[in-house]
This record gives sequence, structure tokens and C-alpha cells, in this order.
Amino acid sequence: MSPRRPPEPVQTIKKRRDGALRALVEGIAYTRFLGIEFSRRGDELTATMRYDEKLIGNPLLPALHGGATAAFLEVTAIIELSWKMLWEDIEAGRTDAAAVDGRHLPRLPKTIDFTVDYLRSGLPRDAYARARVNRSGRRYASVHVEGWQDNRMRPFAQATGHFLMPPRDGPNGGNGGDG
Repeated sequence: MSPRRPPEPVQTIKKRRDGALRALVEGIAYTRFLGIEFSRRGDELTATMRYDEKLIGNPLLPALHGGATAAFLEVTAIIELSWKMLWEDIEAGRTDAAAVDGRHLPRLPKTIDFTVDYLRSGLPRDAYARARVNRSGRRYASVHVEGWQDNRMRPFAQATGHFLMPPRDGPNGGNGGDG
């Protein structure tokens, strides 16, 4: 009987998981263009869209462009769904977090529909969002997303989306980029 290896330090595991999340986010070119980043606390994600002048739609107010806001919320929903699947696979030992990189990414959910409610003008500053998965099955998922700026209790936009989930096994079930 071989001796048991000591458990890895928590920081090593955290670093590997953060690297997997970073690879997932950077695998979507649009996140880089919009300046969207994700922070992780356990399995909870918070998206941040850093303010940039190119995101302004109405310079007279100034206010964030509705398209940038909608894209921010939709990307947040897609990353949340993808991360939940990836997190489950990492936790179950089916996927090594260190093996997730730009060439080895899970397939992303496909948007069926996405409805945005613009509650107030997005101000010229950083925006934050969190997605809540209402239902996620083998083929279909429903997600609610809220975006806020200074006060999480005062969202400036919210959205509901329905997504076609990628197959979990079979050809490209675990790989295949964002195709």
C-alpha cells in the first residue's frame, strides 16, 4: 500500500481554479473588447465591466450604450452557466483545472432568447453583474441576471435568458471552444 499524498495547499487549488476561469473568460473575444472580468468566491461569480469611453451610447447624458449593457448581461449569463458545468467537472475530478487553457475550453451554451429590462441609465463608471441559474437541465437552462453600479439593491438593468446547453459527452462534449 503506497503512502497517501498530503493534500495540496488551498492557495494552489485556488490558483488553478482561477486560471481555469480566466481561460474560460478569455476564450470569448468579446469579453476582452468590452473589458469584462470575473472574480470568483467559491462557486459564485461577479462580473465587472470596466468603464471605457467606447461604451458610452449617449454622450449628452452620458450613459452606457444599451447594446454594451445587453452584451455584458448576456456574457455574464453564459459564463455563469459554463462555469457551473466546469466547476462540477473539476470538483468531481472529471476535468483537471490545470488542463483548461485557450485550446481546451468547454463548449458554450447557445442563446435561445435574451430579454433585457433597462431600469435606469447606466452611468459612466464600472458596472457589475451576477447571474442566477433558475433551471439547468441536460438541454436547456434559464438564467436571470442583474447589473448594478454603485448599489447592488439599485440595478440599472436586468435580463432573463434561455439557453441551449452543450452536450456533456460525445464529440466535443468537453472541448471545442466557443463554437
